[in-house]
Amino acid sequence: MRRFLFAAVLTVMPTLASAQTADISGIVDAHILPRFQTLADTTAHLAATAQNDCLATSEDLQSTYAQAFDAWISASHLRFGPSEVDDRAFALAFWPDSRGATPRSLAKLLTEQDPVIASPEDYAAVSIAARGFYALEYLLYDEALANMGEAGAHCSLIQTVTSDIATTSAAILAGWKADYAVQLGNPGPNGRYRSEAEVLQELFKALTTGLQFTSETRLGRPLGTFERPRAKRAESWRSARSSRHVELSLAALNDMALRLSSHAPELSARIEASFQRAVTQLSELDDPALAGVADPQTRLKVEILQQSIDSIRTLVRGELGPTLGVAAGFNALDGD
Repeated sequence: MRRFLFAAVLTVMPTLASAQTADISGIVDAHILPRFQTLADTTAHLAATAQNDCLATSEDLQSTYAQAFDAWISASHLRFGPSEVDDRAFALAFWPDSRGATPRSLAKLLTEQDPVIASPEDYAAVSIAARGFYALEYLLYDEALANMGEAGAHCSLIQTVTSDIATTSAAILAGWKADYAVQLGNPGPNGRYRSEAEVLQELFKALTTGLQFTSETRLGRPLGTFERPRAKRAESWRSARSSRHVELSLAALNDMALRLSSHAPELSARIEASFQRAVTQLSELDDPALAGVADPQTRLKVEILQQSIDSIRTLVRGELGPTLGVAAGFNALDGD
């Protein structure tokens, strides 16, 4: 009898999942496309600003850099489709860099005065560690690199890196507009996604992986261990953007989670409350670069925030996934 009931439940589950589903077209039109449009717009503005003012200390350049980096972080959980082509996501965001490849690659370009420094068209062929937002952060905020090489070469490299960032961002947007948005919103037997369930699986994976990355990497890396905290492993600590990235990530993931849970109002309300709890804890932390992880009181606040994000992930995986008929699946953060 128990076997019969269990089989009956499994038979009914897909029906329940399909009856209660997310608005995929709404997610594409209101969550995905606007983020990549903003990324393309802000990076184009960044590149134009660098052409007019390439001094690392320029307030205008640093401001447009911050705006463009904000746009990437707000879209960075969407690492599928056009973001995967030609390793574009990595070209924009090579981090964590546990072996220090980014400063080494940039230093080599500057000290050897490599001609590629002045060639945005050829720059896509250099080491991926020398490209993107994290490379640009070194060029703008790292004292050692700021004083390395001739001033003209440093200026050209900033202009080339910003141009490369803008080109990559424009290519991602073009890929979405060309056909990927249509394919994601219209699955079919001959399409890239054969069913709505496959689309929901992709979106759900982006949500859960984003939460995992923010908890384990954005917060976990600087936390290190109690005996050996690693503040200098925080994301973008040179430009004091570490907490900002957690904030932007939570806002973007909250929006996606609410759109995926719109069919389940009670669950959606609990998800939103969980995100709001984490956002409040982050605001009370008041530590832009997460430099206080060695201080016991500050460290405790970071650990509590990390636990709150883990709780969101548990709620999403344990309750939202089943209502959509999907599971988180494996991702690059899960290891072997």
